[in-house]
Amino acid sequence: MFIVIVGAGRVGSAVAKRALSAGHDVSVLDSDPLSHERLDKDQSTSWEDAGGRFTVAAALEIDGLIAAGIEAADVFMAATSGDNTNLVIAQLAQRRFNVPRVVVRVADPARAAWYGEQGLLTICPTQSAIDEAEQVVLAP
Repeated sequence: MFIVIVGAGRVGSAVAKRALSAGHDVSVLDSDPLSHERLDKDQSTSWEDAGGRFTVAAALEIDGLIAAGIEAADVFMAATSGDNTNLVIAQLAQRRFNVPRVVVRVADPARAAWYGEQGLLTICPTQSAIDEAEQVVLAP
């Protein structure tokens, strides 16, 4: 399976490394060339030597998404730190590039629910934290 991940922060790089270790083809796009260091960290070889791809480009640039391989992606994950960026590129992946599975990280629980209803697979760390805190606070 070919996976494209936009955002090489803690979430994106961790998912990318696990996917590559599981035998998938993985391409990561990030605007910060230094974010590549997260992909190499704690690895016995470099990201590229292990078979990964890394593209430096802005997430909202179509040329960058194409360079990262979005046209051939089986799975696309938007994992930048910005909800707006993630939602726009996830919709591009879904509607323009017809990626079969699109996952988007959204911090705002209300927006995550709405976009989930539109067919995007949403991950909302804020909602998870709210749910966990509610269980702890309201526990008998």
